[in-house]
Amino acid sequence: MSIITKDYRRAGEKPFVDELIPKIFQLGGSFMLWRLPASNEKNLIVCNTGGIAQDEITLEGSQSGFAFAPFNPAQRKFFFNADLVFRFKEGEIVEGPDLSDTTYFTTQTGDTDRQEKKHLRYYTSGKESKEMTDFSSLVSECIKTIESGAIEKIVPSKFQDIDLPQDFDLLKTFNRMCDRHPDAFVSLVSSPDTGTWLGASPELLASVDANEKFKTIALAGTQRYEPRMNLKSVAWTQKEIEEQALVSRYIINCFKKIRVREYAEHGPRTVVAGSLLHLRTDYEVDTKEVNFPQLGSVMLKLLHPTSAVCGMPLQPALDFLKTNENYDREFYSGYLGPVNFDNESKLFVNLRCMQLFEKSARIYAGAGVTADSIPEKESEEVEMKINTLSKIINS
Repeated sequence: MSIITKDYRRAGEKPFVDELIPKIFQLGGSFMLWRLPASNEKNLIVCNTGGIAQDEITLEGSQSGFAFAPFNPAQRKFFFNADLVFRFKEGEIVEGPDLSDTTYFTTQTGDTDRQEKKHLRYYTSGKESKEMTDFSSLVSECIKTIESGAIEKIVPSKFQDIDLPQDFDLLKTFNRMCDRHPDAFVSLVSSPDTGTWLGASPELLASVDANEKFKTIALAGTQRYEPRMNLKSVAWTQKEIEEQALVSRYIINCFKKIRVREYAEHGPRTVVAGSLLHLRTDYEVDTKEVNFPQLGSVMLKLLHPTSAVCGMPLQPALDFLKTNENYDREFYSGYLGPVNFDNESKLFVNLRCMQLFEKSARIYAGAGVTADSIPEKESEEVEMKINTLSKIINS
C-alpha cells in the first residue's frame, strides 16, 4: 500500500499520539516509539504485518523498520516493517501518512475509545513464576570462577517486580523517561510477539549513518551522579577502570577478527546517564575508506552480546550465566532500534529497561564482576539502576 505523507504543520491539524496508539491496539497492530539521544523529535513506527523472526539482523539494503533482539544470541530476532511512520513533537504528530486516505485507522468510536484513551492498554507476554539465584551469592560464584582463571569478567543480572500505580499511564511514563534521560535512547516497544518493553538505554551497540560511518561505544563502570558534579574531577577505582578496559578490548578484538585496523578511538571519558555515571569510549570506522560496506551487519553479529552485558571471553561467560543466573533475560540486554530509517541504522543495548504486565513491571539490571569485585558493592549498583526506573514509574 502506498503511503501518502502529510505535513500536519502545514495542514494546521493536530492529531495526538495518545489518540493514535489505542487505535493501533484495536486493529491488532504493533508499534515502536522512540527518541534518539540529544533529540527533541520522537518517532513512531506502526507495523500491521506482524514481526518477522529471523536468525540475524541485516543493516545493509534491508527494508525500513525496527529490530528487537533477545539477549541470547542463539534465539531469533524480530524485525518489524515500517508500515506507517509518524514523527511528532510535544505529543502532536507533525508528519505522517494522510489518515483520511487510509483504512488503517477506521475504527468504531464511542465509550470504548474514550476509555482506552484514559487507560491505555498494551500487549503483555506470558508471565512465568521465576525463582532467581540470590544476587550476592551469584556475584560470589562469579568471583570464584574468575579467580580460577577460566573467565576474566562476568555480568550477572537480576530483576525486581513492582506494582504499577492505579493511574499508570504508558505514554506519560515514556515522556518522563525522555525528560530524565536526555542523552539516552528512550524506547517503547509493544507487539504480540514480544510483549511491551520500556527503556532508556545509554549504550550504542552499532550504528551506520547516512555517510556510511560505523560507530559503537564501550560503556562500563557505574557511580551515582549528583547534580552539578564536575565530571572532570570524578575519580574511578581500579576495578571500574579495568572493567571498562575489558569492554574496549572486546570491541578492538572484534575489529581484529575482520582485519579492520583503520578505526578512530576517543576516550575513555565520564558521561552522565540519568542519575548514574559511566566511563565511555567511542569507536568509528569509515566503511567506504576500508571498502567494507557490510561492516555494520558483521560487527553487529560479532559484538552482541558485548562484554558489558555478558562477560569475557564471550562463550564461557554466556555458558556460566545460562547455568547460574537461573532465569531467562528475554529482551533485557539484547538490542533494539531503527534500521534503514532516514538512511541510518541505530541499534542500542536494551538496558535500563522494564517489561510491562497488566498490573506490574519487571525491572532488570546487571553489574560487571571482575576479580576485584565486592558482592555488596555490586548489589548496591544493581539496586541503584532498578531504583532509577522505579522512581520514574511512581513519580
